[in-house]
Amino acid sequence: MLAANRRASEALARGWKILRTFPSQKKNVTLVGYVMIAKIRIKKGVASVWEVTMDLQKFNRDYSTAVKDYHIDIPDDFNFAFDIIDARAAKNDGVAVIAVSRDGETIRDIRYSDYAEDSARLANAFLSLGLGKGDFGCLVIGRIPEWYTVLFACMKVGAISMPGTNLLTAKDIAYRVQRSKARFVVVTPEHCEKVDAVRGDCPTLEHFIVVGGTHPGWLSLDELMAKASPTLARKDAPPTIASDMMMAYFTSGTTSMPKMVPRDFGYALAHAATALFWMDLREGDVHWTLTDTGWAKAAWGLLFPPLLAGSKIVLYDGEGAFDPHFHLDLIQRLKVSTFCAPPTVYRLFAQQDLGKYDFSSLRRSLGAGEPLNPEVIRYWQKHTGNVIADGYGQTETINIVGNFPGMETRFGSMGKPVPGFDIDIIDDDGNRQPDNEVGHIAIRTDGDSWPPGLFDGYYTGGEPDREAFRHGWYYTGDTAKRDADGYIWFEGRADDLISSGAYRISPFEVESALLEHPEVVESAVIGIPDETRGQLVKAYIILKSPEKAGPELVTDIQDFCKNLTAPYKYPRQIEFVDSLPKTISGKIRRVELRGEG
Repeated sequence: MLAANRRASEALARGWKILRTFPSQKKNVTLVGYVMIAKIRIKKGVASVWEVTMDLQKFNRDYSTAVKDYHIDIPDDFNFAFDIIDARAAKNDGVAVIAVSRDGETIRDIRYSDYAEDSARLANAFLSLGLGKGDFGCLVIGRIPEWYTVLFACMKVGAISMPGTNLLTAKDIAYRVQRSKARFVVVTPEHCEKVDAVRGDCPTLEHFIVVGGTHPGWLSLDELMAKASPTLARKDAPPTIASDMMMAYFTSGTTSMPKMVPRDFGYALAHAATALFWMDLREGDVHWTLTDTGWAKAAWGLLFPPLLAGSKIVLYDGEGAFDPHFHLDLIQRLKVSTFCAPPTVYRLFAQQDLGKYDFSSLRRSLGAGEPLNPEVIRYWQKHTGNVIADGYGQTETINIVGNFPGMETRFGSMGKPVPGFDIDIIDDDGNRQPDNEVGHIAIRTDGDSWPPGLFDGYYTGGEPDREAFRHGWYYTGDTAKRDADGYIWFEGRADDLISSGAYRISPFEVESALLEHPEVVESAVIGIPDETRGQLVKAYIILKSPEKAGPELVTDIQDFCKNLTAPYKYPRQIEFVDSLPKTISGKIRRVELRGEG
C-alpha cells in the first residue's frame, strides 16, 4: 500500500491526475488508469469526480491497449447533476450547449453555471411540490435547452425522468404513465391536450407542468423556477446512490409493446467508454448528434458522453422536412468536429454537391442503426476525410460494439467490442459460435463484475424481468457473425431471421443488398410460409420512381440481388409499396408485415 501511495505521489508530481476508488454495492469501483503509469487503487480519494471527467482526454485510446487495461468503476454516490454539471460550473465553467433557433439565425451559448442554477431552481420547485426520490415523471420535451434543466433537476432530487419523443400520442403517454405510476408530467404546449385527454386514465398523475408557455390548469415551468431558490446544496437534497434508478427509457416496440428500461445513476458515468472510444470526444470538441430527445440515443449523443468529455453540444430543434443544405451549412458555420447521424441522413447528404462546403473542422463522423451503402461512405470520405464509423448498442446498454479510431474499417461491419465488455456470438445454450456462423450477440454477465452500463432487467414494478439473462449471458435479441479477426457483422433481430430450407437468412443482409439498387429507396424483408422450404424471402420495396414498377423491374432487382448475396438469399417475391409500417422511432415493424401485430 505504501508503495502504491508513493507511485501515486510520483504520478501527481508529473502532472497526472489520480482517479479515486470508491466503495460499491454491485458495480466495480475505479475509473482507472492508463492515465497512470500503473494500475493503482487508493483507498482514500485524491481527486474528485470532476477531475476524472477532465482527464478523459489523457486516456490511451489505442484499441489494443484499451482492451487489456480499460476499466471503469462507479462511485457509490455518483450523481451526474451534482458531480459533473455543478462541479464544472464551480471549477471550470464553460459552454455546455450551443442552442440553435429553428431558423438558424440565433445561436446561444449556455454554460454549465446556467444549468447549475436553473436546475437548482427547478429542483427546489419540485421539492416544494412534494416531488422527490423515486417519483416518476413523464417528459415530452423537444430539442430545447429546458430539456437539460428538467433532467438535471430530476437527478438532483432523485426523481426518475422518462424522456419521450415528440411523436408520442395520447395513448402512448397514458401507457408510460400507467406502467410507471408517474406522479408528474413535464411537456411543451403542443402536448398538453394529449395529456388532458387521458387524465381520467392516469389517476397517479398529480402535477402538470408546461415548458415554454401556459395552458389552463397547468403549472408554468418558468413561474415555478422564478419563485424558487437558485441554490441547492447536495446535503439538502434527497440522498441518491449510483444504483438508484435515475431515468427510464422505453424500447421501440418492434415485436411487442414497449418495455421499460431502467437506467441508474451509474449509467451516466459508464458512458465514459462511449465518449473515449467510439465517439472519440475531446475537451472543446463541438459535437452534434441528430436524434430525438425521447430516445436513449439522446443520452449517448446529446447528454452524457459529450458532457463527460467537456465537449460542446449542438442543440438544434428543427422541424418539418429534413433540409440537407441547412444541416451541411450548420456543420461548417459551427465548426462541428464530431458528428453523428442515422444512415438515412448520410444518404441525403450524398445526393448533394459536398464540394461546396468547408468540412475542415470535422474529424469524426458516426452512424448506426441501418445498412449504409459503400458508395455513400466513400463519397462522404472523399469530401470530409472521415470514414463513417458504425457502432452498435441498445437502450439496455451503452455503446458496446464500434469502429474505433486507428482501427481498420470494414464496410458493413459494426466493428469490435468496446473495451470493458466481454461480448461474443453464442448459440441458444450459451456456447461460443464458430467464426462466420450466425448466433446471438451477447454480453457475459457471470464474471467478477457487472458490465458497466448494462441494465439489470426490465422494469415491472416488482422484481425485474430478467428473461434476457441466461447461461451467464445477456442476450441482446440481435444476431450477428464474427469473422476470424474479431469483427462483428450484424444479421438482424433474432425473431426476424428467415429459415428457408437449410439456410438462415438475415433480412438486414438482403435489405443492404437491395439498397444498392439505383431504383430502391427503402425496403423491408420478411419470411413468408412455403410448403417446400418452410419460408421464402419476400421484399417490400419503396421505389425512387414508382412509375417504373412492374415485372421487368422485379426481375432486374432479383438478378441484382443475386450478384451481391448468395443466390438463395434473393427475394422470391417483391411487392412495391408507398410506405412501410414503422415504430415512432422509425424502425420497421416486420411483425406487422408478417400479419402478427
